Amino acid sequence: MKINFITRTISSLLGLALLSFSSISFALDVNITEKIPYIAVQHKGETVRIQRIQDQNHHLTGGFAKTSRKCPPFCIQPMIVAPGVETFGELEVLNFIETKVKTKQGLLIDARTSSFFKRGTIPLSINIPFTTFSLERNDKKLIAVMKTLGVERRKEKLEGYWTDLKAVTGIEEKPNPYWDFSNAKDLTLWCNGMWCGQSPRAIEGLLKLGYPAEKIHYYRAGMQGWRILGLSVTVP
Repeated sequence: MKINFITRTISSLLGLALLSFSSISFALDVNITEKIPYIAVQHKGETVRIQRIQDQNHHLTGGFAKTSRKCPPFCIQPMIVAPGVETFGELEVLNFIETKVKTKQGLLIDARTSSFFKRGTIPLSINIPFTTFSLERNDKKLIAVMKTLGVERRKEKLEGYWTDLKAVTGIEEKPNPYWDFSNAKDLTLWCNGMWCGQSPRAIEGLLKLGYPAEKIHYYRAGMQGWRILGLSVTVP
């Protein structure tokens, strides 16, 4: 009996020691915020942590370490890219991933060309190059992309009978005659950085198509800001 008691006691103490060691081993020195060390997402069937680089001597190298680029075309973008479109920082993007992307209510859109996307992207981003939203509204590629965003192409134009419909229903706001945005997803668009015009052009295209401004968000710092803070990047 005494031997069993001693054995159990040693096992318990060893377990506590291992748990304590594990907590110490996996504690991060560089957190996202004081209370958020990382967020976990699923990428290619595996759990991936979005966290910051832990090496405090790490320095950014390569193209995203540059301070100057020829303008035009690489000109500084405004903080407010369009009326009604909210501008995000990194914490807002992370919250968007947690509350919208994970629940399939929203999409994080890498609006850069596919060559940039293939080199590395913000986890859970999908690639829709900015030129897509400048296509003609009857283009099959645009129709397919809009469906991904939760937007359906109307089978009939509403122009012809809108006056009669408004008279009967009393509705004052005229719906988009070509697209049904009733199930449109929340979107956050980004590109290479605060000097990159690709996501602003994508947003401009979306607004021209009639996409509700309140459902569009702009991550202005883009990949350069993301990398400066040492946040995780995944390869598609």
